[in-house]
Amino acid sequence: MKRVKCTVSYDGSRFAGYQVQPGQRTVQQEIEKALATLHKGRHVKTAASGRTDAGVHAMGQVIHFDTDLSIPETSWPAALNSLLPGDISVSKAAYADPAFHARYSVKEKEYRYRIYFSHVRSPFKHRYALRVWYSLDIEAMEAAAETVLGTHDFTSFCSAKTEVEDKIRTLKEIRFLQQDDELVICFKGNGFLYNMVRILTGTLLEIGSGKRDPGEMREILEKRNRIYAGKTAAPEGLYLWKVSY
Repeated sequence: MKRVKCTVSYDGSRFAGYQVQPGQRTVQQEIEKALATLHKGRHVKTAASGRTDAGVHAMGQVIHFDTDLSIPETSWPAALNSLLPGDISVSKAAYADPAFHARYSVKEKEYRYRIYFSHVRSPFKHRYALRVWYSLDIEAMEAAAETVLGTHDFTSFCSAKTEVEDKIRTLKEIRFLQQDDELVICFKGNGFLYNMVRILTGTLLEIGSGKRDPGEMREILEKRNRIYAGKTAAPEGLYLWKVSY
């Protein structure tokens, strides 16, 4: 048996999320269906760096699976892509050490949240970015972001539905990239809690719009209570950008 590591991108707008769910179309389901075809009907279980919610996209999701097929590692992307639907693509594949695990070997993740400014909804962007029709104070957002960098308990920026008990994470970087009518917020960290990036983004948007003061960001963090943070930003603007090992 050989362990295969793959980098996968997908358009999440027509999926109920990454993880298999009964009666729902999911990314994992489509990948495992393609693997079953290659393995003559045998189920091949995959593991991913993490789950993404319904509507969330990925540019650099990483998965692994074990196989007994003798396929050159450079041929795996073409083999899988020939069987996958058009909204999923395998960009890279390589044979990995048997000890490698797509989830447990992760050292850092990068998420990006995409925003576009327009008074009118774009039919070409509304599934891939959040529309904002008001101006944002980017400097205020940057000042607020600085206060949550480092290792903290991020309970305030985590969905109350999470089952994870340890909510301490290290947020290494938050960058704001502006180009034309778009703003991209980049988040790098050693790991992220359920809805953490979307809640951070929603809170930063409230600060940028003047609804909150930048100094509130640290206060929210220290409260360790979800009710004090901003709204959870919509899923369509979120991308799992890169996973590092």
